Amino acid sequence: MAGDAENANENEIKVLLVDDHSMFREGLARLLDKQPSFSVVGQCGTSAEALAELKKSGANMVLLDVDLGRERALDFVLEARKRGFEGKVLVVTAGVSGAEAVQLVQSGVAGILHKYHSGDELRTAIRQVAGGGVWLDDEYLPAIFRTVDRTRPSAKPQLAEREKAILRFIFQGKTNKEIGVQLEISEGAVKAALRQLFDKLGVRTRSQLVKVALEQYREQL
Repeated sequence: MAGDAENANENEIKVLLVDDHSMFREGLARLLDKQPSFSVVGQCGTSAEALAELKKSGANMVLLDVDLGRERALDFVLEARKRGFEGKVLVVTAGVSGAEAVQLVQSGVAGILHKYHSGDELRTAIRQVAGGGVWLDDEYLPAIFRTVDRTRPSAKPQLAEREKAILRFIFQGKTNKEIGVQLEISEGAVKAALRQLFDKLGVRTRSQLVKVALEQYREQL
């Protein structure tokens, strides 16, 4: 009997809900808590809260909204992977562009589901993703297939929205402290983001970073 209980705990889908609409989160929590195989281990309204909760909550599944106030889902996913989160991410959204859907899939998201789907479809999508499968609403498939060739390892790295914002401020000649004030983050967080940009773009100095960004990412900035 003890072994059965341990297996049940191992198979439990521990869900962290990340959505800036509290009523939607609470509704999802009530829906999922009715299922014996689901356990809602946390609810967050911002990316920062969710990143702090990831490790201590023990979540192995994140249900993620696309629009998180100042940040987007992609920012959260990239940072969560950087911090070592190996669980599954299912984006649950009112809508996302084809281009952003491609970026989310490239970042490791296992599914994109519209909020208008029924509770039964949501539970099916969660179980499918938790079991190692994928879930993509049909409207995103054409965008995914059009970019198959560009998803090869030789493709240039994708920039997160915060990274783009930092580059824009650098082009304006702002210091790390000034950038932190503009983005409402610490100077240390700006420095960490810059180190990540240096590694991602293969540069060693601020001037090299500006040169590469202007040459390769001008259209995104």
